[in-house]
Amino acid sequence: MTVEELAKGIREGRRRTLAKAITLVESNRQSDHKKAIQLLDQLKGEKDTIRVGISGVPGVGKSTFIEAFGNLLIEQGHKVAVLAVDPSSPATGGSILGDKTRMETLSSKEEAFIRPSPTSGTLGGVAKRTRESMLLCEAAGYDIILVETVGVGQSEFEVASMVDCFMVLMLPGAGDSLQGIKRGIMEITDVLVINKADGDQEKLAERTITEYKNAFHLVAAKYESNPVQFFMVSSIHEKGISDVWEGIHQFTYKLKEEGIFQSNRKNQQLNWFKRLTEDEVLNNLWTFPENKKRAEELIAKIEQGELTPSAASVKMIELFNNKGN
Repeated sequence: MTVEELAKGIREGRRRTLAKAITLVESNRQSDHKKAIQLLDQLKGEKDTIRVGISGVPGVGKSTFIEAFGNLLIEQGHKVAVLAVDPSSPATGGSILGDKTRMETLSSKEEAFIRPSPTSGTLGGVAKRTRESMLLCEAAGYDIILVETVGVGQSEFEVASMVDCFMVLMLPGAGDSLQGIKRGIMEITDVLVINKADGDQEKLAERTITEYKNAFHLVAAKYESNPVQFFMVSSIHEKGISDVWEGIHQFTYKLKEEGIFQSNRKNQQLNWFKRLTEDEVLNNLWTFPENKKRAEELIAKIEQGELTPSAASVKMIELFNNKGN
């Protein structure tokens, strides 16, 4: 399909065309990369959307929560896009890509679009082109974008840098979970949800909420006037899901009132410009024929003990800088 045909299909909300467009922006082929840039340029423009990052420890039930959450949003008249990022194998590059099969009810609805993508080793558990995929989904009319990420860790800053609200799902029982949540994650969390708060776990979830509230008092607030919100839910029984959405809605509304929402969106654009530029520079550093030859020479000298890695690094960068001049 031509760029014009892709853009037209996306504006008309065609899911198949959107899927093809995301495949295009995820491609590593140079010709596809140029085409993707042209497509994104045709579809540029701010949309009235909310982007939510969703992370959590393994086994917390992210997919079950997202299905219940997505169904609720659709019932309220929204169109929901889920960018579910699967971990890639470091050995083969393959990924499970099973999120779509775990969200059978949601994926069958016309108002939902679910796209599992491999991380391909990208920092933060986010597929390399997730940001572009978000823009394509927004251009197709999806007003709520959910980005499901891999695990919890310091690298989740990458997720928070591209969404309006960052949510962390945890299990009842603070104990090891509280030990495992990094201080960095606490500083970027906007909404904390205790999932699986049902049956015998409900009282435990209540105690867990209290312990997390106490823990969050020990770190600097992300937004002074918009503190972290805490919720208990049972995704399997669809209990408490509407409270979470109301909390996110109030959170983003307050950010808009104070002008923070718009400022964050601008910063996201600038951060992504820097990230793309850095990726391109790094790629050129190792892939240009002249650079590859120089790298092989320096590696040989390191192996022979003629150069330290530090000295070799300086020589490699000198070559790159000279080429840039």
